[in-house]
Amino acid sequence: MSHVVIVGGGFSGALLAINLVRHDGPRATLIERRSVPGRGTAYSTAHPRHLLNVRAANMSAYPDDPDHFTRWLAGCSEYDGSHFVPRQIYGDYLEQMLHEAIERSTGRLAVVRGDAVDIEPSGHGQRVLLADGSSVEGDVVALAVGNLPPTTPPGIGEAALADERYIADPWHGSLMEGLPPEGMVAVIGTGLTMVDVALLLDAEGFRGRALALSRHGFTPQPHRHEVVEPSRTERPPTDAVGMLRALRQRAREVPWRVAVDELRPYTQGLWRAMSRTDRARFLRHLRPWWDVHRHRISPLVAGKLERMEAENRLAIEAGRLVSVEPCAEGLTIRYRPRGSAEVRELVAAKLVNATGPQGDLGRAREPLLRALRDRGRLRADPLGIGLDVDQDSRAIDRDGKASDELLVIGPMTRGAFWEIVAVPDIRRQAWSIARRLANSHWVEGEGL
Repeated sequence: MSHVVIVGGGFSGALLAINLVRHDGPRATLIERRSVPGRGTAYSTAHPRHLLNVRAANMSAYPDDPDHFTRWLAGCSEYDGSHFVPRQIYGDYLEQMLHEAIERSTGRLAVVRGDAVDIEPSGHGQRVLLADGSSVEGDVVALAVGNLPPTTPPGIGEAALADERYIADPWHGSLMEGLPPEGMVAVIGTGLTMVDVALLLDAEGFRGRALALSRHGFTPQPHRHEVVEPSRTERPPTDAVGMLRALRQRAREVPWRVAVDELRPYTQGLWRAMSRTDRARFLRHLRPWWDVHRHRISPLVAGKLERMEAENRLAIEAGRLVSVEPCAEGLTIRYRPRGSAEVRELVAAKLVNATGPQGDLGRAREPLLRALRDRGRLRADPLGIGLDVDQDSRAIDRDGKASDELLVIGPMTRGAFWEIVAVPDIRRQAWSIARRLANSHWVEGEGL
């Protein structure tokens, strides 16, 4: 193997490219549609109020150099490892690392700006076709497509979908454009994306009211100000019910945040050991609780949300969306509060879909994923939350065969690994894939 093509230049793809250089691996080409590679959606935010959800001390991009990010911070900012750093600064960090890797690679790492639309076999390798008609050929292709955009929540009518006041994707919509300063904003979803939307509204001087709605009404929990080190030594049970019982028992002995964090070294192993039935049970019954306790926010951000709620500028409700239709004043939204037969109605100047990223291949709008799915080179994982891959991150095709020529890295492998959306997990995956590709490169080279 002499050439790896990486499709997607966000965190996952950029880190794979960087690690290929670090491992002295094969030549690599990174294909990214954005003008600036390395940042992706998460770290392209331009607003300083959007903070990392993890302290800087745990955000090194390298699993074998845990202090790398804090050393970088010390040289260019006032932050240290205890801070929840603005995401735009972390984007600067990734962009600089990628630039340095390109310089160190002496021509072995290149970046191509383009939009990949298909991958087809070519001789003994693979050809990545771009939207402009050009192509890039390599021996192996790694898909680093990141998270897919949120799907449309049930209840939103066709007329509302076409209305500019409905923001289908908060990262690609004009949230503030045409929004009255004292107006009403409805948000579907109460997770991390909702947090970002609320912070943006607050930062832009919005003095109206936002209502955030989700099935359970759960919001991300804050980190503790003090850091308590996990101390669990025994492996938790591998069935969903047993794990929940063990977690509840442990939460009687230590703070629940610590009880959840103690599972971190075991989570991927627990997920692999679970039966498909237990995985489905976990997603159906436990996932809402897991998400808000596992993926937490900084105390500073939590304080801002509490202030907005106290000032009656943000309300969180549990309920189900019934219907959304345009009206002269905006969008008429009807919803049913959880546990009630009553249907409430409000008129919002904007409706924001903040349900978060999805991984259902059947709903994917990306031309590349649709093309590969339709030809059987990709298939959804059994739970429909990502792409089906094996434990080496090799894509599994329609017939159940793992491909050595098509790899997947990042959040779309959650079906196989579950915990693969945060930096600590993706950095290990990128390091492992890069090392394996580098070893293959040198084994082949020795035989030449």
